[in-house]
Amino acid sequence: MTTKVRAGSELHCEVVDWLDTEAELLDDGHEARWLEEMVSREVIYQMPLRQTVERARGAGFEEHAFHLDETYGSLASRVARNQTLYAWAEDPPSRIRHFITGVRVSEAEDGLVAVRSNLLVMRTRQEMTQPQTFAGERRDVLRREDGVLRLYRRTILLDLTVIGTHNLAIFF
Repeated sequence: MTTKVRAGSELHCEVVDWLDTEAELLDDGHEARWLEEMVSREVIYQMPLRQTVERARGAGFEEHAFHLDETYGSLASRVARNQTLYAWAEDPPSRIRHFITGVRVSEAEDGLVAVRSNLLVMRTRQEMTQPQTFAGERRDVLRREDGVLRLYRRTILLDLTVIGTHNLAIFF
């Protein structure tokens, strides 16, 4: 059972601060710090495929097919690769901006914190004159480890059914 947390409460403010810190680290290119300081070693990080379906069939997200299906190890590999000369997809790096709004927080009896938020990621690459835009919802589960909130599970539900970008080498 989960209990909705009121906006402005201590836990809600802590979660919003956590989300702001995460966005700052990712926007500023500090992926290694993000991974080390904010992500649980047991993380599941997924972006399911989306189809356009009739309303009666739900939102159209696939349960077993993903654009991204990551663990701590695969996230660590991506971060490490971005720090080499061989990360051609992100060298020079994209310019990223995360906009997180509509933060809704619930607390479970087992101490896990469920967070739903609206996501808008703007990405520009090299000399692009128009940014790539990713909009959707994030469904996160945060877990307190050694007194610190860490990302335990993230599901990214994009509004797009077709992602018009050459790669997904960024973090959402």
